[in-house]
Amino acid sequence: MPDNNRGLLRFIDAAGYSWKGLKAAYKNEEAFRQELILFCILVPLGLLLGNSGVEKALLVGSLLLVLIVELLNSAVEAVVDRIGMEQHELSGRAKDIGSAAVALSMVLVAATWGLVLFI
Repeated sequence: MPDNNRGLLRFIDAAGYSWKGLKAAYKNEEAFRQELILFCILVPLGLLLGNSGVEKALLVGSLLLVLIVELLNSAVEAVVDRIGMEQHELSGRAKDIGSAAVALSMVLVAATWGLVLFI
């Protein structure tokens, strides 16, 4: 197999795959759409309310982390569903752990915003 996917071409291909993944998540994952709406509302608020660059980065970064974790959770769920729709303890565990990761990222948002804005 020729190694012709290097440098800028590799970067362009990767960007295309990333865009395709974002579109798929938006189309197929209601939780991602909801979190994206909140992200779009809260990012300007975080930029306005943060007093320093570090505070703004913490406020916005914590929100971005929720989207990242949701994408990873959705990817795990898609792979588990691809393997089979029958009930299996490990499949359920994988989905539950992914859901827990999303929940903890949301706790991080609440803690970050609370500490930055009120302490």
